[in-house]
Amino acid sequence: MFELDLRSRKPIYEQLVEKLKELIINEVLKEDEQLPSVRSLASQLTINPNTIQKAYRELETQGFIYSVKGRGSFVTPSAEIQDSQKLKKVKGDLRKLLSEAMYLGLSIEDLISLIKDVEAALGGGHTND
Repeated sequence: MFELDLRSRKPIYEQLVEKLKELIINEVLKEDEQLPSVRSLASQLTINPNTIQKAYRELETQGFIYSVKGRGSFVTPSAEIQDSQKLKKVKGDLRKLLSEAMYLGLSIEDLISLIKDVEAALGGGHTND
């Protein structure tokens, strides 16, 4: 499915969260699709099952997946992911990153170009405001 950098300073569970979010956002993992079980993913990646469990818990807290007792974890439908609190947090994070980028000399034209590149990569993007 993907590879983790075991030499990275970033914790393995955070790498796993980022990779799974990327797969969900890019719709490699579809809505309501079941994620691999904790045990199978742990053996596939040769890491501790507790690490997988921690990553799954974090993804569930962030609203990217949901769990069904006795059945496993599934990808949350995208309409439910985009709740207002999460969108508020993303906007705040984006505002900080944009301020830093502009402070470091990135022009508005470069930012707009970057946004258009991201929108094209996502297949047109979504507008909610």
